[in-house]
Amino acid sequence: MHFQEGTACDLPQIKIENILPEIGKDEVIKDILEGLTCANKHISSKFFYDEVGSKLFEEITRLPEYYIPRIEKSLIREAAIHLQESLKDRDIIEFGCGDCSKISLLLQSVPEENLDSIRYIPVDISPSAVQESVETLLDNYFGLEVHGILADFVKQVESISGKGKRIFCMFGSTIGNLSREQGVQFCASVSKNMRPGDIFLLGMDMVKNRDVMYRAYNDHRNVTAKFNGNILNVVNALLGTNLDPNYFKHLAFFNEKQARIEMHLRAMKDIETFSPYSPTKITVEKGETIHTENSHKFTKEHIDELAKTAGLKVQKIFTDKDNWFSLVQFTKNSRRDFHD
Repeated sequence: MHFQEGTACDLPQIKIENILPEIGKDEVIKDILEGLTCANKHISSKFFYDEVGSKLFEEITRLPEYYIPRIEKSLIREAAIHLQESLKDRDIIEFGCGDCSKISLLLQSVPEENLDSIRYIPVDISPSAVQESVETLLDNYFGLEVHGILADFVKQVESISGKGKRIFCMFGSTIGNLSREQGVQFCASVSKNMRPGDIFLLGMDMVKNRDVMYRAYNDHRNVTAKFNGNILNVVNALLGTNLDPNYFKHLAFFNEKQARIEMHLRAMKDIETFSPYSPTKITVEKGETIHTENSHKFTKEHIDELAKTAGLKVQKIFTDKDNWFSLVQFTKNSRRDFHD
């Protein structure tokens, strides 16, 4: 099954729309070069997900140390039972649609006679992710209407409206990859876009035993290390550089003050490389790191503060017995309860 972005394909229940802003290659290159030449070197985590990176991340989700998918899926099953009576005449909007194994757990709770009243709206920056969601779900759920949207959902929430009552979903602790400020801004945008009766399901990885968190990002098979190093291959393809991942060591640790796991690449020797897009060489000194990702963790106090600041109300928190991960069900606060 193939279809053009921004058009409906030959099946009436399928539509895909592209609302991504035009971003030129020059802007992307400028962004990476600025990160590699500043004092605290960094590469945006959005460059992890080329074809190789996406496959490595799928492998990470199956690792025994990486607890998030396993626990979250059990919580989604619990939430689906809790929300079963609400799964009718709804748009289900998923920010960052992934492999659709999680949203399928929600759809499995929709009574068959109600399935044609549900419209699923997968939203992602990746065309392949949206297409895979469309194809997989239509194969498994006859009668389901799917409207895929290509968008930068962090910045374009208000352009993703849906119709009628809606359930907004963001799974996988994606919220943790945003800065605290970005997370509040995103949730405030969702709140602003919500109508009475709407629901927002948000996956949030909790602060827990340090060893558990450490092992999740330093697995025994070094898959996360390969995933981290592969970002340099993506950068090389874009910049024409020759940063060799073999000359960098994967570094992941818990930053207590910021309550987040940080991932870095530490240079094991002095490195210099050239890009045809830069008049000066790019240098990384031995021991210097390139910051590639943050994964913020949350406490109950963080959840309450996020809700208060973003204009949301915590309706229910689904969590495991050890409180390692939470799936939070929010509704929109009434105007009189909202606090800036």
